[in-house]
Amino acid sequence: MTDALPTARKEWMACLAKAPAARLAALLPDLPAHDTLRSPETGAVMVRGRVGGTGEPFNLGEMTVTRCSVRLACGTVGHAWVQGRDKGHARRAAVADALMQTAGAADLRARVLDPLAAEARAASDMRAGKAAATKVDFFTLVRGEDA
Repeated sequence: MTDALPTARKEWMACLAKAPAARLAALLPDLPAHDTLRSPETGAVMVRGRVGGTGEPFNLGEMTVTRCSVRLACGTVGHAWVQGRDKGHARRAAVADALMQTAGAADLRARVLDPLAAEARAASDMRAGKAAATKVDFFTLVRGEDA
């Protein structure tokens, strides 16, 4: 395992977890043969925040997640944690994680991950554009008696 793999894996797992379940299913309709190591199960995790972005951490609240672990026929293991209760999304993301650790990673990246990442960037840019349209610049005028 190279030093770059953990960072790359973190990125593709985040992409798979954040992808809309229906879109992931459309891009990866047929799953290869795999064994289920941990069936999709739903639970909750505590989400933490920080005061002011740099202050002390605090518990923001709980979030529902579904996790799954699978093993491909070649022995590669994949894991996934996705927000919500969609068991199919968790299984598909776990299979994709396992596939990304095989020789077919480049093909899967081109067919699935790159389109998902591009769509996520476009959605983010659209949200940023809408937010920028509501930006108000406040300024102070120097009054004559203040001079």
